[in-house]
Amino acid sequence: QVQLVESGGGLVQPGGSLTLICAASGSLSSVVVMGWYRQAPGNERHLVARITRFGDYDYADSVRGRFTISTNSAKNTVYLQMNSLEPDDTAVYYCNVQTPGVAYWGKGTLVTVSS
Repeated sequence: QVQLVESGGGLVQPGGSLTLICAASGSLSSVVVMGWYRQAPGNERHLVARITRFGDYDYADSVRGRFTISTNSAKNTVYLQMNSLEPDDTAVYYCNVQTPGVAYWGKGTLVTVSS
């Protein structure tokens, strides 16, 4: 079992920045991918960014160059640095951790980009 707790969401003006944090605990030795997804009202959940245990990155086209995903050295915390935020970035952001055969989700943190 893996438990995930997100933090760092909030209200920010267009052009601003936020850093999301996901603290993972439990059986982390089998984790292969850590990442962030988002779901805007009325839309499906989509990948924002992910990082593999080998350090490979993958970003959605809409955030590439503005968002940066990273982990700490212990690989039990995953960060999402979000710069140049736009109103279209408004969504609930979910932390995701994948092990062979099982995906774990956090409860989500709301990011609202508005003036």
